[in-house]
Amino acid sequence: MLEPRTSSPEACLDTIRQLRATGIPAGVMVAPIIPGLTDHEVPKILEACAEAGAQFAGYTIVRLPWAVAPLFEHWLDEHFPDRKEKVLGRIRHLRGNRLNNSQWHRRMTGEGIFAEQIASLFEVGCRRAGIGTRPKLWTAAFRRTREQLTLF
Repeated sequence: MLEPRTSSPEACLDTIRQLRATGIPAGVMVAPIIPGLTDHEVPKILEACAEAGAQFAGYTIVRLPWAVAPLFEHWLDEHFPDRKEKVLGRIRHLRGNRLNNSQWHRRMTGEGIFAEQIASLFEVGCRRAGIGTRPKLWTAAFRRTREQLTLF
């Protein structure tokens, strides 16, 4: 409904399973978390990802830069009119009374009590699901080439 052209959740979980079956480290990005609309789903999402084999996870809170904000408001009008004000109010609370904050790091996680609640929910969800941190990259097989390859 929000991102109609993206892969289905089951397809994403299947990809994680396939990657892990071949020994490739796999993680997930739980995004966008929409405060007041999808934040309550985070623990179940993390649990499903862990069951599929995800080893690490990250998240971002919905961002509404420029022309995206009115499109998002219209989407809320169409699909969740009863929750529109709650959702927009929470986003504004996370973004310093605005729908967008372009400051580095804050634009992804927000600030304030709702941002802290989402961060805690995510952290506890990861811990309960057994999802850890990103594994250190193994670079022992990397070899620097002597010259730049040609583009064409």
